[in-house]
Amino acid sequence: GLLSVIQKLKGSPEQELRIVLLGLDNAGKTTLLKRLASEEISTITPTQGFNIKSVHSHGFKLNVWDIGGQRSIRPYWKKYLGSTDLLIYVIDSADQKRFEETGQELAELTEDDSLSGVPLLVFANKQDLVTAAPASEIAEGLSLHTYRDREWQIQACSALSGEGIQDGMNWISSQIMNRKK
Repeated sequence: GLLSVIQKLKGSPEQELRIVLLGLDNAGKTTLLKRLASEEISTITPTQGFNIKSVHSHGFKLNVWDIGGQRSIRPYWKKYLGSTDLLIYVIDSADQKRFEETGQELAELTEDDSLSGVPLLVFANKQDLVTAAPASEIAEGLSLHTYRDREWQIQACSALSGEGIQDGMNWISSQIMNRKK
């Protein structure tokens, strides 16, 4: 299609990137991934194990690994981290009772050697709900400002409406371009 025509004009093959999409159960990871892939989001069931989708964005093929966030699955997250180019972590901004738990999980992830220096995009999801905490408050609670070993960004979004998702994808694109330089 059009993508292959543009690639031929550019004269370079599409670059593939491995993105791992993590977060606690019910954070909206699968909804977000389906939104990125322009798929129907009316019926979504909890992810048992993982989903892999290839999403084309800004001339890149993003192989996104959506891994379930249930407590029983989280110990296996580390098995999927090798060769990761970017980590997307999704937080349910309206589930304030689980902020501490999600913060601990994110801190453990970012300490893993296989994610050393890997850029981090935190999607503060479910901003369409009145009980959602603002992204700036979540960033403070997660102590993102202390992450000195990687580029990071927090992006308010709603996976249901799609609001904020493109801004996050634009940040990912800028990270990819900066790494190529």
